[in-house]
Amino acid sequence: MHGVVAEALSVGLLVLVLASAVARPWGLPEAVVAVPAAALLVGTGAIPLADAQAEAARLGPVIGFLAAVLVLAQLCEDEGVFQACGAWMARSASGRSKRLLVGVFVAASVITAVLSLDATVVLLTPVVFATAARLGARPKPHVFACTHLSNTASLLLPVSNLTNLLAFAASGLSFIRFAALMALPWLAAIAAEFVVFRRFFATDLAAGAEADRTARPAPEVPVFALVTLAGTLAGFAVASAAGINPAWAALTGAVVLAVRALAQRRTTPVQIGRAAAAPFLAFVLSLGIVVRAVVDNGLDGALGHLIPDGTGLPALLGLALLAAVLANLINNLPAVLVLLPLTAPSGAGAVLAVLLGVNIGPNLTYAGSLATLLWRRIVQHHDHDVDLGEFTRLALLTVPAALLLSVTALWSALHLIGT
Repeated sequence: MHGVVAEALSVGLLVLVLASAVARPWGLPEAVVAVPAAALLVGTGAIPLADAQAEAARLGPVIGFLAAVLVLAQLCEDEGVFQACGAWMARSASGRSKRLLVGVFVAASVITAVLSLDATVVLLTPVVFATAARLGARPKPHVFACTHLSNTASLLLPVSNLTNLLAFAASGLSFIRFAALMALPWLAAIAAEFVVFRRFFATDLAAGAEADRTARPAPEVPVFALVTLAGTLAGFAVASAAGINPAWAALTGAVVLAVRALAQRRTTPVQIGRAAAAPFLAFVLSLGIVVRAVVDNGLDGALGHLIPDGTGLPALLGLALLAAVLANLINNLPAVLVLLPLTAPSGAGAVLAVLLGVNIGPNLTYAGSLATLLWRRIVQHHDHDVDLGEFTRLALLTVPAALLLSVTALWSALHLIGT
């Protein structure tokens, strides 16, 4: 197929795939459009079959990792981890909305880092709604924190976000070094978010709350699940150091919890299979092939002129800004797929700067990440309207501050720790 025609077809199908993922007509899975789009590009020669197979092979371990983490998160929900988290937030709030916000920030940051941003959006957000209702607090600041932190707090570990898994594979870093380099940017971005939230939602937080006077007993601490999670995290580090795909550690943790849940009849093999979200995995794989077609047919050359040279602070800021803009134009997952091949030759620092942009930047618009879109649906399901103007004003205050501080922190970490 001629280059111009192939590029036009690839771009057109990418737009169609992203639009269907955002709108999800008739509630259909994202894969319904993405899979045929990838097949059409291969069938017409816009991307050679060998290149599509190479892209599938590259994404295979990442998708396997994602499936295991999704199952792990759902099994933690079944074990009562999120219910216990809600009880802890209610107790620690002591009848004060500002303290509840602190609890939500802590819980959302840890859950996002350990169990991925999807766990925060899908599993923690309903718990935050329920906790705010128990305390008579206005839910808006706490619910907004869930969506912002599902993106911003997903910087710490390779397992925290699908974009992280892709960047981790491209960076050449070990699990421990990745976490060490991203720890300071993670803290800086969360701190920026918290300061802005305290000021932006001052009226809602000043409305106060009440101490939890419900007669319900505190849920048991899910010790088995927490110990399994700790072992899984340790397994990530050990596997990475040994040159073994960390997906095996995630799979081991999921199997341990699955065996216990099946033995106690709290789940079924069918429910475990659904937790793996096969349609979403097919969407990710197909999207990767579509983006590869767009890149190979000319986008890499166009973007190549915009990539800053070097890894100094100005270059890292430029990369993060470019990644943030691209994430809001075409969604953060395609953005990272496009930018990683162009920035990986510059080293791990450039890759991590891109990651800051595609993880923090999506807080600017609804379409920046699939997690934000999913959060919006969950909020509407709870009869809580999200005002676009308010969402945007908050984003304009948080995103630039978080990007600037986190990139500066990354630059500092690269000089202190090195790659």
